Amino acid sequence: MNKWSKLWSEEEQRIFGELKSPALIQAFLDELPYSSDSFYRCPRRVLAERKAHCFDGAMFAAAALRRLGFPPLVIDMQAYRDDDHLLALFKVRGYWGAIAKSNFVGLRFREPIHRTLRELVLSYFPSYYNMAYDKSLRGYTAPMHLDRFDHLDWMRDDAALDLLSDKMDELRYYPILDRAMIKYLTPVDERTYQAGQYGANQEGIYWPE
Repeated sequence: MNKWSKLWSEEEQRIFGELKSPALIQAFLDELPYSSDSFYRCPRRVLAERKAHCFDGAMFAAAALRRLGFPPLVIDMQAYRDDDHLLALFKVRGYWGAIAKSNFVGLRFREPIHRTLRELVLSYFPSYYNMAYDKSLRGYTAPMHLDRFDHLDWMRDDAALDLLSDKMDELRYYPILDRAMIKYLTPVDERTYQAGQYGANQEGIYWPE
């Protein structure tokens, strides 16, 4: 904790000190406006500007989880004709949970009840769709251990985040569907389509051509 305190101002430490559980970290992210900006914010900048998109939010959550004693882990969920989605992971009693900042209602917090990462990722499948009504989630990466990039000061320096994004492209990829499964997917139903966008920042939504 002494090392942690040296990284942050007193005000930053006060805010992190209020985030005493994964659920409270998620609640903090839920209160922030969703950013439609194309650039990345490090956790320090998220605190300063009080806004985030999914990449920013996952990085912030990983930093806040780290303070609670969890390793800072993220995975990238990849999609068809849609934005990818980044999750910050945590494990309780051997079961995976996740924190995420999303423009869509169903792509945020997951309780630590999932036995495997695949099981966790599949829990997002029904709510993960694009604006063409496609169920768009296709796979996920192996976890990225962010502590391996501490030399880049990723928690406090935006400059590190473009490199981390590039490094994610090198992670092992795990598909969740084969071609036959994709062929028989049905469009998302209208009620789910509308409900998932409740409160969304329309400027931050990806529209496939």
